[in-house]
Amino acid sequence: MSFVFTLFLSYDNSVIVFYFQGGIIYESCLCHYRRLRRNGKSNGRVSRKKRYRPLADVNEERLVQAKEELETRGMTDVHYQVVDITDAENVRNLAEQAASLGTLKSIIHTAGLSPTMSSSKRVTEVNLVGTGIGLDEFIKLAVPGTVAVCISSMSGHMAPKEGPYTPILKNPLAENVVETIEQMSQGNPGAAYSLSKLGVLLIVEDQAWAWGQKGARIVSVSPGTINTPMGRQEAAQQEQMMVLLDYTPLQREGEAMEIATVVDFLISDNASYNTGTDIRVDGGTVANMTKIQAA
Repeated sequence: MSFVFTLFLSYDNSVIVFYFQGGIIYESCLCHYRRLRRNGKSNGRVSRKKRYRPLADVNEERLVQAKEELETRGMTDVHYQVVDITDAENVRNLAEQAASLGTLKSIIHTAGLSPTMSSSKRVTEVNLVGTGIGLDEFIKLAVPGTVAVCISSMSGHMAPKEGPYTPILKNPLAENVVETIEQMSQGNPGAAYSLSKLGVLLIVEDQAWAWGQKGARIVSVSPGTINTPMGRQEAAQQEQMMVLLDYTPLQREGEAMEIATVVDFLISDNASYNTGTDIRVDGGTVANMTKIQAA
């Protein structure tokens, strides 16, 4: 299983790494690009725009389409290649390439599998172990001001935070993690998904100190029901998704740009004191479901 990466070089030759997944990261690219253009105009720097480098996915047709769409928005220096996020050597090579380009500004990790996309074992490998591999490699490049943003899910908030799985989820690179979570989830992709996304939340909290020692930040974002290809697939195949939408206070799906704007905030200097924490962007679903379950 391979995913897109994007390397973005900003005005000061710093590098922003995006893990591509559906519409969210595409919108994040656009959102971040617009902010840099606004800042560039205010600083009299408008011309240096050709800095995006999308680097990997298994679906070349989708990559070509994304490349063409980004180019129409002014991001004209776009390249791509295949990277397996569960392969430590692949990710290490990506980190080395990022390091060769400049200082690491941000890494936005959105790559993941939803319950209907694969087996429970593969969901754990990609969502949990893949996150661990990426953070393990890129923390080596972290400097003061670097930010890591991991995409979790509101599903991570629906699993009890404390359980026999908690210490396992905090250590995604430990031996037999996949097999242990497979036993705990009983081979259920939905259960594995919730645990893997809870794992993302726990990893972010657990690693805040390590990143902070380098003057860097690590945060997560938990989307709710979002109108992306992955979200539409889940809604079409899981009745529970529509039930959750019925209990969402805002009574609608979110849009990819509504996740992207939060990500863009988190990697900006405006969020300079945010670390080791999660922001839910779920239209209030988790808050309302918690209230209902407690009643």
